Amino acid sequence: LYAFRDREYLLDLFEELCGARMTYNYFRLGGVSADLPEGFTERARWFVDYFPERLAEVDRILTGNRIFLARTKGIGRITAEQAVDWGLSGPMLRACGVDFDLRKAHPYEAYGSLEFDVITRAEGDVLARYQVRMDEMRECLKIVAQGLERLPEGDIRNAPKGRLRPQGETYSRVESPRGELGMYVVAQGDTRPYRWKVRAPSFCNL
Repeated sequence: LYAFRDREYLLDLFEELCGARMTYNYFRLGGVSADLPEGFTERARWFVDYFPERLAEVDRILTGNRIFLARTKGIGRITAEQAVDWGLSGPMLRACGVDFDLRKAHPYEAYGSLEFDVITRAEGDVLARYQVRMDEMRECLKIVAQGLERLPEGDIRNAPKGRLRPQGETYSRVESPRGELGMYVVAQGDTRPYRWKVRAPSFCNL
């Protein structure tokens, strides 16, 4: 419940950016729907400076709490071999000791030029999954700070002219907060995909 306070600050930023607090629709082919609102980067920088102490507060409340530890340490253990066999990804996978993050293993967009660490834990239990997520929030602050410093000037969108009518199939994936989010698309030369399969991480993780 403490984190809901800080979540509201982020939702305010998202709402200011795209008009929605939960269902975001900002990206477009070749760019984004609109430029950043005036003062957005300053408010985002404020949050990057503000949040570390809030994370430390959660640490003080939970991480060393005997009741919390009794309910998480050694509970729900998953081995690295099981995690790979079951197709786990994201924090669920890295909490089992598997050092894999798509942003490092197969960098896309600007991730290849950003400095951040892949967080892993060896225990594979509920506590390890919590600790990975806590540390990944700290790494996210590093990523956001670097992104804010490197925001380019210029056009917000460079969409291709006309409608594309490709043929063939492709699979593309990104590292989402819960793990690998993949899109498998089959096209047959029409304006719409013949088949489109979303490989979301949550189902495998569950």
